[in-house]
Amino acid sequence: MIDGFKHKGKREQLVQLLRDKGIEDELVLNAINQVPRHLFMDSAFEEFAYKDQAFPIAAGQTISHPFTVAKQSSLLHVMKGDKVLEVGTGSGYQAAVLVEMGAEVYTIERQKELFDFSQRIFKKIKIRPKYSTYGDGYKGLPSFAPFDRIIVTAGSSTIPKTLLKQLKIGGIMVIPIGNENQMMTTFMRIGERDFEKMEFGDCQFVPMLERREK
Repeated sequence: MIDGFKHKGKREQLVQLLRDKGIEDELVLNAINQVPRHLFMDSAFEEFAYKDQAFPIAAGQTISHPFTVAKQSSLLHVMKGDKVLEVGTGSGYQAAVLVEMGAEVYTIERQKELFDFSQRIFKKIKIRPKYSTYGDGYKGLPSFAPFDRIIVTAGSSTIPKTLLKQLKIGGIMVIPIGNENQMMTTFMRIGERDFEKMEFGDCQFVPMLERREK
């Protein structure tokens, strides 16, 4: 688990690339500059870890493009101390970025192989979520609700109303909506039953699925 000068230099180059692509949130950029993305990936891809590319991880899933992580994080408008629910821990990289931004992160993963992987990485680095669990992301974490922010890191064909209910009034959810191709979408809760929806362009994520018990 080495994070040397070479890696740090590559992260600085990545941050500049993200700036060039339109990411302006300094909290996001600073976090990406601190989190060692290469440690969340198979060592075979280490040389490419700081390119703006997605790469395969366990259970047929992928670690998202750094731009995608930065974009979703920016759309959350996280403030330090915010209580954030992440649906889809994956490798753990997005959760680590949010923690580095100062968020109190609660994260849930439905793939046991990925859950175990992320737990090993969290233990080996000094960036850990407030709470991390294995379960069905569609259900969220109602016992910890409400949340200031909710981020969904997989494409959902429908709007998960269960998750919207776990959002504070004034809170924001960021989620890709659609089937094969999705639209990056935000929902701001402005009342008990009222939400303001905004769309931020096409995106492509692996599908969000319910956990199936054997």
